[in-house]
Amino acid sequence: MRLRDAIATPAGKSRHVRHLFATIADRYDLITVLLSYGQDRRWKRRLVALAGPLADHRVLDLACGTGDIAWLAAGAGARVTGLDVTLRMIELARAKAPAGGARPGLGPAVFVVGDMGALPFPDASFDVVTTGYGLRNVPDLAGAVGEIARVLRPHGVFLSLDFNRPSPRLVQAVYHAYLSIVGGTLGWALHGDADTYRYIPESIRLYPGAPAVVELLRTSGFAVARWRRVLGGLMALHEARRA
Repeated sequence: MRLRDAIATPAGKSRHVRHLFATIADRYDLITVLLSYGQDRRWKRRLVALAGPLADHRVLDLACGTGDIAWLAAGAGARVTGLDVTLRMIELARAKAPAGGARPGLGPAVFVVGDMGALPFPDASFDVVTTGYGLRNVPDLAGAVGEIARVLRPHGVFLSLDFNRPSPRLVQAVYHAYLSIVGGTLGWALHGDADTYRYIPESIRLYPGAPAVVELLRTSGFAVARWRRVLGGLMALHEARRA
């Protein structure tokens, strides 16, 4: 089955994403650095900084991967829960705990396996929800945004970093071609399968893009929602506040 067909339905995308991230987990940090031109950590620090002071705040990091955003938030004093659908990602995130255990100013961080579309937390459980490369990968975007709104307290903050779908058709075509070529090359080199990272441009084609995500947030319980261009608009930082 072609990759495009495999992720064309929510059920198909769910199966593909679960298999994909289990496959790439041990290479995930390398890939995010390569595909972000070495800027990934800087972008994540910017996302956490947008949350404002985090000491003693309850932070939920969704699609937490290997825990970069979660540990940055914990380093700012937050009480962090990281959630990811892939067990191996959770294992790698836990392994990034500072050597020697707790240190002054470091908030507690726990990591759990779970689904963004059905969060295992009560309503209004968190002050801040973050995600890096999470929204684009969920099979049901509206459902996931609804779950995020549900677990945020009133006036809580949601922050997301992800690839964007640039609007100029020429830029979009060049961007997708670049990601397809580079992703295919990395897929062959690291996993023996060119489609492994070609998923990224295919997922961008299905993604509504940053302005449409802002509108979805505004109709899903967020009083304020906006996005910031990253890398000239090829990436996007979303910021929203719960009504």
